[in-house]
Amino acid sequence: MNCKCCPVFNTLSIIGKKFTLLLLRNMIFLKQKRFNEFLNSIEEINPKTLSIRLKELERDRLIKREVFNETPVRIEYYLTEKGKALQPILEQMALFSMKFCCEMVFENPDSTKIDKFTLKSFRKYSTTA
Repeated sequence: MNCKCCPVFNTLSIIGKKFTLLLLRNMIFLKQKRFNEFLNSIEEINPKTLSIRLKELERDRLIKREVFNETPVRIEYYLTEKGKALQPILEQMALFSMKFCCEMVFENPDSTKIDKFTLKSFRKYSTTA
């Protein structure tokens, strides 16, 4: 089987736009699913960009959009299996940052604890952040 393009480049073209990873982060770790939750928790995002990113994620089948027939209309976004498959990638990105950019991540980094970060400790941190 021959590759038509670089798989890393292909993945980056899907999740590499500004705010996309933060949306996925919020859905995976913070369990957010509503437009205003994203808007209020992602620094510097504006409604137009948020709307575009959600449509792109839906188009790429990373999330699905569900409209509830209520007054007012309620819309929620859910990760698909394809979207959920990105969780280990986000976890590894966070661990990388916690280990190698700790001075940017933590207020008072403790060098004796840096090498002890694990996926388990990240998961504990991610549910409180």
